[in-house]
Amino acid sequence: MLRYLRGMVLKKGPSSTVLLVGGVGFEVACPASTLSELKEGQEAVLHTRLIVREDDLSLFGFADEESLELFELLLSVSGVGPRVALSLLSSHTPALLARALAEGDLRLLTAASGVGRKLAERIALELKGRVPAHLLGQGGRLVRNSQTEEAELALIALGFREGQVRSVVAEVAQKHPTASAQELIKLALKALR
Repeated sequence: MLRYLRGMVLKKGPSSTVLLVGGVGFEVACPASTLSELKEGQEAVLHTRLIVREDDLSLFGFADEESLELFELLLSVSGVGPRVALSLLSSHTPALLARALAEGDLRLLTAASGVGRKLAERIALELKGRVPAHLLGQGGRLVRNSQTEEAELALIALGFREGQVRSVVAEVAQKHPTASAQELIKLALKALR
């Protein structure tokens, strides 16, 4: 089974890349965070998962092992396919997604494209207590308080996407737990631009 590919990035698309390995091009679907790190013409290493269906072979690639591990964990949930798992990983950083899964944060889960409330509830229920501790990162729990909610509402009112705002504000609040709503907005704006 392929666990990683090392090759030259031949072409990048909106949701996948073509990696040239030993003269053979492999199309690899990747989350947005991984795609943003890849540069055409440069060598890359992707941690991969091959999914075999009766009429399709699909290769999924990730910049780090944590993302691959989260992808495989999400696939273990009934009703979650590779595209939904990829959408969740594109919407949030691996540490934030792991914490959202561990805490059953439905707001963060439903922020991903293709994840409705019922599916988010199923994911939270089936993965409760199954998220490995090493995936949770340094912070442990998500910071949720009136300052983060106020910052989220202000940024959404400015026209930023809700899922992106929640992810960025949660990351900023994790790094600056005593920040006021105004400070969170300023820090989040820097990250969003």
